[in-house]
Amino acid sequence: MPETSDNPIGGISHKATASNVLDVVIAQADANEDGLKRTIGPINLTSIGVAAVVGAGIFVVTGEAAAKHAGPAVVISFVVAGLAALLAALCYAELAAMVPLSGSTYSYAYAALPALVAWIIGWDLLLEYLFGAANVSVGWAGYADQLLDNIGIHLPDAVLAGPVADHDGALTGVLNLPAVILIAFVTLMLILGSRESATATTIFVGVKLVTLAVFVVFGITAINSDNYTPFIPEPQGSSFGGWGGILAGAAAVFYSYISFDAVCTGAQEAKNPRKTLPIGILGSLGVATLVYVIVGFVMVGLTNYENLAVPNALSLALQSAGLDNIGTIVDIGATVGLAASVLALMYAQTRILMRMSEDGMLPRVFRKVDRKRGTPVTTIVVCGIGAAIMAGFLPLSTLTEMISIGTLLAFIIVAVAVVVMRRTKPDLPRPFRMPGGPTIPAISIIVSFVIMLQLDIWTWLRLFVWLVIGVIIYFAYSRTRAQAVIDTRLEEHNAWVEERAAHPGSHSLPPQLPGDE
Repeated sequence: MPETSDNPIGGISHKATASNVLDVVIAQADANEDGLKRTIGPINLTSIGVAAVVGAGIFVVTGEAAAKHAGPAVVISFVVAGLAALLAALCYAELAAMVPLSGSTYSYAYAALPALVAWIIGWDLLLEYLFGAANVSVGWAGYADQLLDNIGIHLPDAVLAGPVADHDGALTGVLNLPAVILIAFVTLMLILGSRESATATTIFVGVKLVTLAVFVVFGITAINSDNYTPFIPEPQGSSFGGWGGILAGAAAVFYSYISFDAVCTGAQEAKNPRKTLPIGILGSLGVATLVYVIVGFVMVGLTNYENLAVPNALSLALQSAGLDNIGTIVDIGATVGLAASVLALMYAQTRILMRMSEDGMLPRVFRKVDRKRGTPVTTIVVCGIGAAIMAGFLPLSTLTEMISIGTLLAFIIVAVAVVVMRRTKPDLPRPFRMPGGPTIPAISIIVSFVIMLQLDIWTWLRLFVWLVIGVIIYFAYSRTRAQAVIDTRLEEHNAWVEERAAHPGSHSLPPQLPGDE
């Protein structure tokens, strides 16, 4: 009889059989039974990561971070945030090489940690991606409004902002209508499941990168060095000027780096994922950080940082320097590129919800795929409604800070998972082994927590309320169902292992996951 033991965390009893949950998910990943073809190499993975990371943050948040926190030293804020993200990326790289699953952070937590922790990270990812889609939509609305102004169409203020005031009590409206319209459009695209979406996304990414290149090439010729003085403004309170402002700026822009997670979602389509995923994760983060620093440096050199507290900061900086025509080009490029970012964020969110549903964490309806369209229509609609409400009613700063604190929490959990798996699975092959033992995960946890402390009390309170709601749902609904799925998988996997042992020449695949049929 196999031994059993109880794990009291989350109220779930995990059977310590000859095969645990980690063994099951690794076997499923190696079998690649979903039929996806492994066609993506390290260069492609790096390109995916760069395309994802160099997105909303550079177009939307850079100006606000400079105006409200760091001044011209927002360049240093990007470096600090990049280094903090690097620590987390090293943790991601080790886990991704060990457990090449497309669910990324949630899948790592599900494999290595108690089910309650996996649920919390999944619930946290819901916050990240939905708030992220809403955040990008609000930024997109600012660029779209500027484009309409250029052709003589002036939208009333009431439909350009929601009713919730910003931190500085900025003028609010009734509903951010352009942002809601974009969410509705993206939702429809996801439901239709167009075969041309991959080509369209590639084109959009190309437009985005060309736009940034145009900004740098023309903007660098109009830099006024006076705008860099003082480079680090005098401190005013704990979140503006000085090193406090730089750290607050790093916290504000930190969410820009979360999208290296997109590399992990391609795990089951990557060639030799245990080697190529770490290359894609670390390579994309390095390139993206360099792009952020260069663009940020040019932006604060074009105009006084106090003018940049707007969603369309790049085009405003160009216009302030007398480059109105180039500013219009940037508006067009940002409008196209940001729409693609919203599409990517909402797509990722729907797939995470499907994965959680397959694990019994959420109702079966979230993994139901429409036979005619081949897409999870119900899940897409739910995500679309949630994102539209957030985009329509919340200000940019609130959305940005919620994404940042959610991302930092995810990084902490990933770092903990690395430490746990080194203790519980020391002999598991690690094609990429992070140097320094537990030191880097520990530093990552500390740095992430320090950056979290730079966010205001209201952001912490919102996160606390969000997590409390999630825990209530877990104990009221998910716990029993998730345990039933785990037990079924363990039993079926153990039977498969015994069959392989009895018939060494068998090439049968691991049993299909419950609910995947």
